[in-house]
Amino acid sequence: MASGGYRNGIPKGTIKFDRPLTSTPNVRPSSIKSRLPPATGLRRSSSGSLVGKDDAGVPGRVRVAVRLRPRNAEELVADADFADCVELQPELKRLKLRKNNWDSDTYEFDEVLTECASQKRVYEVVAKPVVESVLDGYNGTVMAYGQTGTGKTFTLGRLGDEDTSARGIMVRSMEDILADVSPETDFVSVSYLQLYMETIQDLLDPTNDNISIVEDPKTGDVSLPGATLVEIRDQQSFVELLRVGEAHRFAANTKLNTESSRSHAILMVNVKRSVVGREADNSSESDRPSHLVKPFKPSIVRKSKLVVVDLAGSERIHKSGSEGHTLEEAKSINLSLSALGKCINALAENSAHVPVRDSKLTRLLRDSFGGTARTSLVVTIGPSPRHRGETASTILFGQRAMKVENMMRIKEEFDYKSLSRKLEIQVDKLLMENERQQKAFDDEVERITLEAQSRIREAERNYMDLLEKERSRYQMDYMDSIKKLEERWISNQKKHNDGGNREAQAESVAKENEDVRRLLQSEIKLRKEAEEEVKNLKSQFTSEAGGNADILKLRKMLEDESHQKKKLEEEIMILQSQLLQLSVEYNETRTLLERNGSAKTGNGHTASMGEVFEQVGLRKILSLLESEDASVRIHAVKVVANLAAEGANQEKIVEAGGLSSLLKLLSSFEDETVRRVAAGAIANLAMNEANQELIVAQGGISLLSVTGADAEDPQTLRMVAGAIANLCGNDKLQMKLKTEGGIRALLGMVRCRHPDVLSQVARGIANFAKCESRASAQGIKTGKSLLIEDGALPWIVRNANNEVSPIRRHIELALCHLAQHVNAKEMINEGALWELVRISRDCSREDIRNLARRTLNCSTAFLAEMRRLRIDC
Repeated sequence: MASGGYRNGIPKGTIKFDRPLTSTPNVRPSSIKSRLPPATGLRRSSSGSLVGKDDAGVPGRVRVAVRLRPRNAEELVADADFADCVELQPELKRLKLRKNNWDSDTYEFDEVLTECASQKRVYEVVAKPVVESVLDGYNGTVMAYGQTGTGKTFTLGRLGDEDTSARGIMVRSMEDILADVSPETDFVSVSYLQLYMETIQDLLDPTNDNISIVEDPKTGDVSLPGATLVEIRDQQSFVELLRVGEAHRFAANTKLNTESSRSHAILMVNVKRSVVGREADNSSESDRPSHLVKPFKPSIVRKSKLVVVDLAGSERIHKSGSEGHTLEEAKSINLSLSALGKCINALAENSAHVPVRDSKLTRLLRDSFGGTARTSLVVTIGPSPRHRGETASTILFGQRAMKVENMMRIKEEFDYKSLSRKLEIQVDKLLMENERQQKAFDDEVERITLEAQSRIREAERNYMDLLEKERSRYQMDYMDSIKKLEERWISNQKKHNDGGNREAQAESVAKENEDVRRLLQSEIKLRKEAEEEVKNLKSQFTSEAGGNADILKLRKMLEDESHQKKKLEEEIMILQSQLLQLSVEYNETRTLLERNGSAKTGNGHTASMGEVFEQVGLRKILSLLESEDASVRIHAVKVVANLAAEGANQEKIVEAGGLSSLLKLLSSFEDETVRRVAAGAIANLAMNEANQELIVAQGGISLLSVTGADAEDPQTLRMVAGAIANLCGNDKLQMKLKTEGGIRALLGMVRCRHPDVLSQVARGIANFAKCESRASAQGIKTGKSLLIEDGALPWIVRNANNEVSPIRRHIELALCHLAQHVNAKEMINEGALWELVRISRDCSREDIRNLARRTLNCSTAFLAEMRRLRIDC
């Protein structure tokens, strides 16, 4: 007998694919109906997911079909003289199990499939309704159960390489799923596992041979985060995955089956579908608004899972002949099947306790029986009368399974990731458009400016040339006129000297005077004409330089471009505000769910801020801390504070410069809300010891001290006091807190008298005193306590018996630690000894009470004073 090994003889190893698992999208056939419920039949739950009208789900009984295997070659010879032990009545959906030749038992099933039933017929009556439910958003399970060698693997996992009509349920299910989904908006992925000897192994990655089961403590959902998850785009790649998985599945040769499966095979198909994504895209294309910013609504995503389980066959050892390691495998198989049978019995009888934790198989099938999945079971039997007992056991298992009721629920939720990606894409588009328009605007301004400067220079040159020419011409005419007048005057003077006739002289003089007068008038007229022409030239130059239509057009274009730029910047701010508001609302929903404890999302998972954190980006959120818009800045600092509350995010926030930004906000903004939330975020970061030294190195103690001195709001003071209290618990920061005023700021905040503030102050003093006590015990510190030097002891004594329990507890602990230091004289003078005695007697906590007694008994100063005062401890 062959021992257990890998099916088809292929050794265990890593399988590499030579081509990517992608293909062109398939066309959706009419055989698969999309039965989406109407939009009015859905309502929104408080967690942000969508559920049906009935929160309890839709009842659905487990459907069971029975399939008879034809006789094999061995049975044709060995049982030739005997009739089959079963008689099928498929038209009545009945089966008769013969006890003897004259008596039989009758059983009814949902479907009865004869040995002649085709693989297509088996798929349509057993698995197709489950596949349609998975495409509608429900979880579904198809499982085969029966004796070894009765055709379970043939029914489910047959690949049909030689004959396509022999394809099993796994292959046909994926064909229908890929035909119905959309490659653009939907996502299909698979995992292929085996449960072997109570260990879950990955058939797609044989090195991953011990996968753990993880259960959600709130919803009870079972997941396998360590399993390989492969995205499926086409049928051929899925068949290759099945072939790889079958090669790694354990099988062995027994007397009942030459290729007996020695493990339970589990195929998980995860389907993620966008319900309203296509309608939203079509509507946005048909009537897109003119404005660039439009309101975004998140798509509804349905997440469902199809689980196909090929159970290993039950067997009786004396019939199968198993021995050695094969015997151990048979024992493990029978134990897991027995545990499954117990769960089915408990569910069928409505028992209060269902033993699902007895086996990993029952834990994996928790949702399939009595859960929220639609389940279909096919039980396979053989005709041989020699195996009548195993056949009867299989039939009774199916009968009990038919009594199990499941409550099916659609798993729907809002696709915040898709919405966040759309917003980011829209912001990037607007930024690119703004940059493009800004570049075009700058280029146009530069071109028009250069052109205007060139035209102005040309006009100036023309004007100066014309002006110079006119001046030269008029100067020459003027000089010529003066010269002619001088010549005539000299000529007249000579005539007068010659002594001519007086009358002639007088007439000559009068005539000469008249000529001079006419010349002067002509000269005045010419000069006025020259001045008028110069004025016209100046007017023409002014019109060319100042009234140019192109310059006016340039000025108008500059104003338009400036207005458009301002409009784009406002739209970008609106989008950033929408994105930030979405993150804040998402985080507030998560906080509300954690407070209520019982609220559930549509798929059983609470929303995670880490998903928004991954989608939006930490650096973008931190950049909004410097926004000029007050509301955007407040929302951003709230998001950072909520992220800082989770330890996994603190290192990323510090590395991205979030701590420096928060300290800057604390020092530069007077808005009370910003300071309160920033102080709370710093307090969250201060819980990490590595962050404490960074806070101190960046002047955090001084900033917190100043804020505590200026603030009046109790919540702000509580946040600041909490941050300083966290720093007080670090042994290395004791002297820094003293020199930079941290202790005095902590004591100064008691002016508020609010219990929450006083509780944080008391916690900080207790942390500081504990660190001092530890340093004193190790010999690192000597001398008076820094707390006593800063005047903390009187307030500690006054509040040692405070009526508020947290304040009293922290003060009592601080007194006990201070008493262990070299502070006995000061404590006796301030009356702290009486409080220590009271704590050792009346404290409600035994550990603090014992600490006070030990402190009193170990101090000689306290013992001497108690003897003097006649106090018994």
